Amino acid sequence: TTGRPKGCQHSTGGYLAYVTGTAKYIQDIHPTDVYWCMADIGWITGHSYIVYGPLANAATSVMYEGVPTYPDASRPWRIAERLDVNVFHTAPTSIRQLRKLGPDEPRKYRYHFKHMTTVGEPIEPEAWKWYYEVVGKSEAVIVDTWWQTETGGFLCSTMPALHPMKPGSAGPAVPGIHPVIFDEEGNEIASGSNKAGNICIRNPWPGIFQTIWGNRERFVQQYYAKYNRKKDSKDWRDWPYFAGDGAMQAADGYYRILGRVDDVINVAGHRLGTKELESACLMVPAVAEAAVVPVADEMKGRVPEIYIALKPGYEASTAVENAVVQSIETTIGKIARPKHVYIVPDMPKTRSGKIMRRVLAAISNTMDVGDVTTLANPEVVEQVRVMVQGSGPVATKEAPEDIKKFGQVS
Repeated sequence: TTGRPKGCQHSTGGYLAYVTGTAKYIQDIHPTDVYWCMADIGWITGHSYIVYGPLANAATSVMYEGVPTYPDASRPWRIAERLDVNVFHTAPTSIRQLRKLGPDEPRKYRYHFKHMTTVGEPIEPEAWKWYYEVVGKSEAVIVDTWWQTETGGFLCSTMPALHPMKPGSAGPAVPGIHPVIFDEEGNEIASGSNKAGNICIRNPWPGIFQTIWGNRERFVQQYYAKYNRKKDSKDWRDWPYFAGDGAMQAADGYYRILGRVDDVINVAGHRLGTKELESACLMVPAVAEAAVVPVADEMKGRVPEIYIALKPGYEASTAVENAVVQSIETTIGKIARPKHVYIVPDMPKTRSGKIMRRVLAAISNTMDVGDVTTLANPEVVEQVRVMVQGSGPVATKEAPEDIKKFGQVS
C-alpha cells in the first residue's frame, strides 16, 4: 500500500507455529475468548492475527469489512458490546482516528476487554493513555507489539501479567528473539545509553520469511547484507536480520521503536525522528493526528513540515499552529522548528488506516503524488494540495532521492 510491492515467501509449518504461539502467550487468547482484530485481512496482521493465530487457538474470531468509523465513531464499541468481544486488536492510526471522531463514545457501551493489542507503528503516550483509560476502561492489559510482514509475528512486546506496561515502548523481546541495536558502523549500542540505532535480530526464528518471491538478490541485500560479517559464511551468527527500523533500548531492557530508518529528517546535521516530532504535536490538546515530512532547504538541507488534523469541536487557528511549534521547540528543541504547520481536514490514508506520508511529502516538495486512486479518501489529496500549493496549476519537479523515498515501505 505504501511502496513497491514485494512477495514475502513464508513457510507453512514454521509460520503457523509462530503465530499460534505468539497469539497464545502474548495476546492471551483462549478457546473461550471472542477476539476482534480490526486489521484488513489482506495484510499480514490479518493473516497472522485474524486467521491463523486465533483460529489455531480455537478462539472465536470476529471479521469486519469496512472503515471502523462508518456510519459513526461508536460502531466498534457497539459491535464489541453485541458480540461480547474481550480481546481487541487495532493500530495506532485507528486509535487516533477513533479518539478524534468520538473521544467519549466507548464510555457509552458495556463491553469489557481483558486484553488490547496495538500494532503497525509506534504509539505515542497520549494516544496510549486514551486507549487504556477510555477504550480499555483502565481494566485491560495493553501489549504494544513490534513486528513486520517479513517476520511473520511479534518480535518485541510485553507479556500480559508478567511485564509492566510502559506507554510509548514496545517492551522486551518476545521469547526466542534476540535483538541488538547497531550504529551505522556496526558497533553495538548499549542499553540505557540514550542513543538510537538500527534494530536487528541476531538469530533466525520459525516465523521469519524465506525469501522475496523471484528476487533472492534483493532479499539478501535489503535484510542481511548491511551487517554481514563474512560474505561466504553459512553460519547464521554472521547474518543478523536488518529490520530497517530505528530503536533505542532503555536500561530496563524495553525497546522503543522510532519508526523507519528512512523516516528520519536530517536538519543541519541533526537526525530527527518523525515519530518524535509527531508525538510532540499530539501533546497539543486540539490535535488528533499529525504527520511530519521533510522539505528541501538551501541552508539546512532538510527541514520538517507539519500536517495536523483537529479533534471535533476545535477550529483551525493561528493559535493552534503556534501551540504546535511551541510544543516541538519545548520537547525537542529549536532545531526541530517546522517550516510550516498545515491544519488539514483529514489525512490521506490507505484502506487499512495508515497515513500516506509519501503523498504529503510529494505535496510539500512539489513532486508528482503518483496514483492515489486506491486510497480510502483520494479526494483529500487535492484539498491538501490546494491548501499548500494554491489553486492554480503547479509544475512538478524532481526531488532529492531521500525525499522521494520518504514514507515508502520498500
